[in-house]
Amino acid sequence: MRQEYEGRDLTGTVLRIEKSSIYDGDGLRTVVFMKGCPLRCKWCSTPEGMNEKIETTKDGKITYGSIMTVEEVMEEVRKDIPFYFHSGGGMTVSGGEMLFQPEFVTALVKEACKEGINTAVETSFYSSWRRIEPILSCLNTAFVDLKLMDSSKHREFTGVRNEIILNNIKKAGNIDLPNFKLIIRRPLIPGVNDSEEELESLGQFLEKLPRVHHLQLLPYHRYGTDTYRKLGIDYELKDMQTPSDQHMEWCRSITNKYIKTIV
Repeated sequence: MRQEYEGRDLTGTVLRIEKSSIYDGDGLRTVVFMKGCPLRCKWCSTPEGMNEKIETTKDGKITYGSIMTVEEVMEEVRKDIPFYFHSGGGMTVSGGEMLFQPEFVTALVKEACKEGINTAVETSFYSSWRRIEPILSCLNTAFVDLKLMDSSKHREFTGVRNEIILNNIKKAGNIDLPNFKLIIRRPLIPGVNDSEEELESLGQFLEKLPRVHHLQLLPYHRYGTDTYRKLGIDYELKDMQTPSDQHMEWCRSITNKYIKTIV
């Protein structure tokens, strides 16, 4: 039987759908990666998610992305409902930047919420509040990347300034939604955003926001470099090294003075 709901036939460009993830929210998750992102982070690990258009590797062997309706995505998500029930998991919408396709994602999240599926998003919050607010009431968790507090440096390393991001985090960090959990993530890039000054500023900013559940510090990694090569894109941080466990603990010791921090 055809299941009718608002936005059912909206189409979006989906990068891929991954099953049984344990890193993108509580329990086992079905992660819907959307294509397209307004940021150009120099350390981005999913360059295949930057552009909304469907892409093919230089050798023509791999295609990144497909056009799907909201219902087609929901059909895949529903297949994993037994796993959500036993693990406390659900659906996570990620990117690229999921707010790059706001109408599609809003319809998808609302339908999953209506069907009782735990919902989460992974986002930079680089969008207008009018696009963010309708999604929040349907979410259990929002993971928001806050890459740099210094706006000029943020623009240097991501291509955009951070005022919009900070204002949206402030609003979400004070929102009155009892079932909503806001988790801030900081990818730690050596020499870019791991200084004592940056981490102190980050901790002081988050300390004032009652809805922020905790901060996650994520060490820089090089997982996406092979995809850059396949797409013929230059990777600018070729010589960057993953921070040591000792350095990660030092970073945690700074932000943990202000907010619960998980490494």
